[in-house]
Amino acid sequence: MKLERKVCVIGVGMTKFHKPGVMDYPELSKDAGEQALKDAGVAYDRVEQAFVGYVYGDSTCGQRAVYQLGLTGIPVYNVNNNCSTGSTALYLAYQAIGSGMNDCVLALGFEKMERGSLGAKFTDRTNPMDQHVKVMLERQGFEQAPPAAQMFGGAGREHMQKYGTTKEQLAKVAVKNRRHAVHNERSQFRQASSLEEVLAAPLVFDPLTKFQCCPTSDGAAAAVLCSEEFARRLGISNPVTIAGMTMKTDFQSTFEPPSMIKMVGQDLTRAAAKEVYERAGLGPEDIDVIELHDCFTPNELITYEGLGLCGEGEAGKLIDDDATTYGGTWVVNPSGGLLSKGHPLGATGLAQCFELSQQLRGLCGPRQVEGAKVALQHNLGLGGACVVSMYQRG
Repeated sequence: MKLERKVCVIGVGMTKFHKPGVMDYPELSKDAGEQALKDAGVAYDRVEQAFVGYVYGDSTCGQRAVYQLGLTGIPVYNVNNNCSTGSTALYLAYQAIGSGMNDCVLALGFEKMERGSLGAKFTDRTNPMDQHVKVMLERQGFEQAPPAAQMFGGAGREHMQKYGTTKEQLAKVAVKNRRHAVHNERSQFRQASSLEEVLAAPLVFDPLTKFQCCPTSDGAAAAVLCSEEFARRLGISNPVTIAGMTMKTDFQSTFEPPSMIKMVGQDLTRAAAKEVYERAGLGPEDIDVIELHDCFTPNELITYEGLGLCGEGEAGKLIDDDATTYGGTWVVNPSGGLLSKGHPLGATGLAQCFELSQQLRGLCGPRQVEGAKVALQHNLGLGGACVVSMYQRG
């Protein structure tokens, strides 16, 4: 998609993520939305459209969420794309600005989740994940464990079998991200853990322990996007811009030949990243900071390879060499990632946008990535959709 105009991110907001049941979604959305509008320096009546993402809720929860900000009659779109819902709402907002349709729009994502592992809500119709489950049944069967943990855990097993990746390397992802989250006041968990503690946590699905699985969470996040001219009129001379953004859905290779790594979206990641690199004129070597979809520890390692940070099968070495933390080649998931920050499905993609925008503006305090100018976002939803975005400032 070739866009006519540059897209700027001029305001971001995010609630603290927390275990389910603390607040309802209108209050969460009001908090995140007001933060973003205040950060942008715009009143809600200047917002021309709103794109609102959530997975669990009734049909027009998006309207109810933004009605907390104002009743101005603007179009409100309800977005649901599994775990990539927040970034899908952001992608629609990006298109609205970049195409010239609008000058200022809001992307907002929230989730109010039930406690415990995710399960199917509608059992009287075809499950949209039936083809993914078919691959899993063919490759490894079904066990008494959360289905998502079996899928991503199975991808981890496949990576271990093909490339010699170890349980310790998988666990080091959790160690890194839990350490990063200590400095994030909005993170659900802020306690660092040693490698020994991660490995000794209760087993969910071999090789994944509890500390290697993201928690269910409630929360909201928002972003105000605008044209370069609109930002200039506000007196913003050096905004964060989206240098490239795209979405990919499943390919034939997701399902055939059957592979757990392919089934959980590595080819989507690879194709989306390639397209964004071409559009932005930037590559992995130019990136300073990354927020990626670490719903389970194997997916962070698999995503390193999909994003081109290393060759196929080399992700274990990156984590061993501390290449993805402070002092390394990139800082990956400085927020703590989904593993520690939490994963309220509709909010996650916009929470990643929040973190990267703040990093590029130098506003992250003790977790600030020094000199960050280029940032990459990766948000994946099984079923499936992958959104990759490149941000730049200065």
